[in-house]
Amino acid sequence: MTKLELVKQISQRTGIERQDVVAVLESMMINVQDSVANGETIYLRGFGSFGPKRKAQKTARNISNNTTIIIPEHIAPSFKASKSFIQKVMQKNSK
Repeated sequence: MTKLELVKQISQRTGIERQDVVAVLESMMINVQDSVANGETIYLRGFGSFGPKRKAQKTARNISNNTTIIIPEHIAPSFKASKSFIQKVMQKNSK
């Protein structure tokens, strides 16, 4: 599903104008990005949480050059789905 398709569905379900849905959705995405970039975690009850996750340094291989490279420790964005979200996905896929 694309952002445009999501906007259409939200607009149809709520009766809110598409341009208003786009504005809210864009604002939410910007706020999530800014918060996670600042080291904060956002909790959306019944949906999940967005937050920064520390990744340890690791060794990897570049198979085209047959060389070993070291990927330094870094922080990456992460999403953890809520239990109810996970259960809903599992129920839909088990049918």
